[in-house]
Amino acid sequence: MRIPPSDAPLVGVLALQGDFREHLKAVHEVGARAVPVRRPAELAAVDGLVIPGGESTAIDKLSRAFELADPIRERIADGLPVYGSCAGMILLADRIEDPTLDLEGRPQQTFGGIDMTVRRNAFGRQRESFEVDLDFAGLEFSAGPDGGVAPVHAVFIRGPWVESIGDDVDVLAQLHPDEMPSAATLDSRARIVAVRSGNALATSFHPEVTGELRVHELFIRMIKGEA
Repeated sequence: MRIPPSDAPLVGVLALQGDFREHLKAVHEVGARAVPVRRPAELAAVDGLVIPGGESTAIDKLSRAFELADPIRERIADGLPVYGSCAGMILLADRIEDPTLDLEGRPQQTFGGIDMTVRRNAFGRQRESFEVDLDFAGLEFSAGPDGGVAPVHAVFIRGPWVESIGDDVDVLAQLHPDEMPSAATLDSRARIVAVRSGNALATSFHPEVTGELRVHELFIRMIKGEA
């Protein structure tokens, strides 16, 4: 197994719920040090944070129970590099189009950090999960000898999409109607599935489950100031 150097970035993976183990492995495989984060002191020590796929409502509730929600918001606001996949994208959104309500009618909370509105479970239920190859901007470091960049193989599992973005948000990848399940029921708009805003990166899909490491490598380059 590859051993990251002692001066490699220390990347925390929020380990309250979801597929955080897969993210820990992916971060390690791209040459960074990876640690689970469950307490504020662990969060304070990291150079970047990954918010994994899972259940956004559960991660929201657990982050508050573990007194992590406010420290995460503060560190993101202070410029901590952060990457969220699937549920992590929802938690990085400033706004949710269709938030879950608790028993008292209060909407779920997010950490925020990206000026975007997301729609939860936008592509349907788990049985409508699908895979597709995506053109993904920002991966020029992986170009082959001919200068071409291979598409990203993306797995969507009850993934969100981005309804709208602010002026400071860059679109990195989109899905077109003929690439989506139940495409005939959708309008003709492409759906945004990957974005970047400064030090914040988010994807609707799960690169951590396919062995696609370039998204994590992009994130490590962001931490280092190389992208």
